[in-house]
Amino acid sequence: MILYDYVLSASCYKVRLMAALLDKALQLRAVNFHPARAHRSPEMLALNPKGTLPILEEGDLILTDSADMLRHLTRDHPAWRSDSDAGWLAFAAGLNDSLGLARLHDILGYDADIDRVRREGTIALRKLEERLAEQRFDGLTFLTGARPTIADIACFPNTALAPDGGVSLDPYPSIRLWMRAIRSLPGFIEMPGIHRLHELAQPA
Repeated sequence: MILYDYVLSASCYKVRLMAALLDKALQLRAVNFHPARAHRSPEMLALNPKGTLPILEEGDLILTDSADMLRHLTRDHPAWRSDSDAGWLAFAAGLNDSLGLARLHDILGYDADIDRVRREGTIALRKLEERLAEQRFDGLTFLTGARPTIADIACFPNTALAPDGGVSLDPYPSIRLWMRAIRSLPGFIEMPGIHRLHELAQPA
């Protein structure tokens, strides 16, 4: 599988992360999203007329939506799927349009109504915090149950990167615990702004 990738993209990262958690190899092809805007080149528009990243190519199959990529990667891994995923994948798209756009504004200078997208991102974080707090009360760690699913992987990157767009995660203890649980998963990989957990074991 070939992933047309930009290292700073939250949407690209969620695909890289899902593949790593499944121990699936991806052939990464770096695209100069900024400043060259190579994702708008004729070659890339031939693959994806929408001019967006990521793009996943496997044989004759070309996927241009990160949610579809998560579904595709986990097609033979039912433990990573749940009946509630669809709603959370839509929620993740909203995170991209709010927190993700705020981040693009702050780090890459993209045009945005920054007050609006930060406000919408904060509303989304409150909803996420409420859900995860309810899950904790029921003894559950992740969005749809005791195990992580594509719902968690879809929502994680833009949430974790919210401070890059000027939205603090300090008011959200359940979100921070959830992020820690994701970062603790075997196979977890990092990206700029999202790091592995430090080793907590004390030296012998």
